[in-house]
Amino acid sequence: MPKKIFDILPPKINHKIEDRINSLTKEEKKHTKSGVNKKHRKESNPDKKRHFPIKEILGGFGVLFLILGGILYFKLQKVDVEIWPKTEVLSFKEQIMADNSVNIIDSNSKTIPAQYFEEEKDLWQEFPATGDASNEGKAEGSVVIYNSYSPAGDITLKTGTHLLSDSGKYFITLQRVIIPAAKKQNNKTVPGSIEVKVQATKSGEDYNIKPAKFFAPKLVGTPYYYSIYAESSQIMAGGFSSTVKKVTEDDIKIAKDTLQKKLLSDIQEELKNKISKEYIILDNAISAEVIESFTVVKAGAIVDNFNYQAKAKATALVFKKSDLESFIKEYINSNISASKTFLENSLVFKYNPEIIDIKDKKTVLSLNFSIKTYQTIDKNDLVSLFREKSASAIKEAINNRIGDGVSQVQVNLWPFWTIKAPRDQNKIKVDLKFE
Repeated sequence: MPKKIFDILPPKINHKIEDRINSLTKEEKKHTKSGVNKKHRKESNPDKKRHFPIKEILGGFGVLFLILGGILYFKLQKVDVEIWPKTEVLSFKEQIMADNSVNIIDSNSKTIPAQYFEEEKDLWQEFPATGDASNEGKAEGSVVIYNSYSPAGDITLKTGTHLLSDSGKYFITLQRVIIPAAKKQNNKTVPGSIEVKVQATKSGEDYNIKPAKFFAPKLVGTPYYYSIYAESSQIMAGGFSSTVKKVTEDDIKIAKDTLQKKLLSDIQEELKNKISKEYIILDNAISAEVIESFTVVKAGAIVDNFNYQAKAKATALVFKKSDLESFIKEYINSNISASKTFLENSLVFKYNPEIIDIKDKKTVLSLNFSIKTYQTIDKNDLVSLFREKSASAIKEAINNRIGDGVSQVQVNLWPFWTIKAPRDQNKIKVDLKFE
């Protein structure tokens, strides 16, 4: 009878042991199989080497390139259409008025606003006196005139009687004098005498002479010559002579002309600088005048320098360049076809003043101007026509819509492999080109 062997372990412990054995058995089989496979590969390919996966990398780049191309095509796709419209130059000639009494541009009356400016300025300047004058003084003093004439008697000398000093200097009496007669004292003749003021006949320091004896030269040849004589007891004083500057008539005239010329130039320049650059100042539309001019000195005044002063007033009649351009553009708009548009930066104009009336604050201008015009092109309308069209189809659409009004068209699609314009109108750009 066969023997029976009973499991004496508890059921839970027994199950855990079985699970552990099974797991170890599976791992052993796995390692055994892996080892066999490696051994088999080594034995079957003993000379084969490991290689770089270049095909897989190239394949990956190809897929990436296709993805990027799709993004560029669908997200960055755009088209730039450049159109060169044909232009025509139109020339005009008109006469307009700039008037200070109007405030707005009036195309019907051909009038634009004018502005009136004024300025006042005072100016003074020092000028040299160029005339020469003598500054001189004559020596003066007192002499005692003696009368020893016999028979004795009073002798009268008129004012201005000449007396000649022993040094050869002439003096004259400054008053009429009566010289008393000579007297006899102790059997001697005592001359009569009188003191009198005298003055040198010429100026200069040479006449400041020391005490001297004098004779009356005009009495030469008469009995009185030796009986009438004079003496001075003090030095004659006050004689001098020098050259000084004096103002002449020419000095005053030159000062006036020089100062007024400078003043008129300065005030006009200052007025121009105060007027904004937006205004046009015509050469003859600014004037200046001297309203006051004087000097306090007169011709003959003994001074080295003198002042001359003047006051002037300047006025200007101007108009804005923008007003003139606005008038021209309004004029062109009213004189070209509704289907035409003008190119603003092609505007060329010249103006010449015909009449300038600063007093009435008006000026009349002769105006010549020209501008380029072209057929009006609605870019928004064209954009709607270009959606999902090829370059040739876009050019054809432009030709059908504008015709002979265009000289050249260039279509730039981007990216470079794009063959049609995008559907999104925001990615379609139209530029007008002008040579």
